[in-house]
Amino acid sequence: MPRNISYSEKYNDELYEYRHVILPSEVSKMAPKNRLMSETEWRQLGVQQSRGWEHYAIHKPEPHILLFRRVLGTDPLTGLAPAKMQAKPAVMAQQQQGVTAR
Repeated sequence: MPRNISYSEKYNDELYEYRHVILPSEVSKMAPKNRLMSETEWRQLGVQQSRGWEHYAIHKPEPHILLFRRVLGTDPLTGLAPAKMQAKPAVMAQQQQGVTAR
């Protein structure tokens, strides 16, 4: 049986670029349903993408769709985010919780 993994186009907000990956049913059966996967785990399933992508959320109604993100400007060869962007996720999380960075 061929492994036809589908990849969405990339889309972004002010901090991250995103994409989703749709696993065929035979591959989806091997994926954990109740936790996020490490890069090693999703690569072992056959997902192929450049470095720096993080499996960041589970959409329970459709567990065969993996949701990925990485910081904008991440180097696809090293997986490293630009220095100016590395602190932004933490700052934005604090702001969303009503805490300001000092």
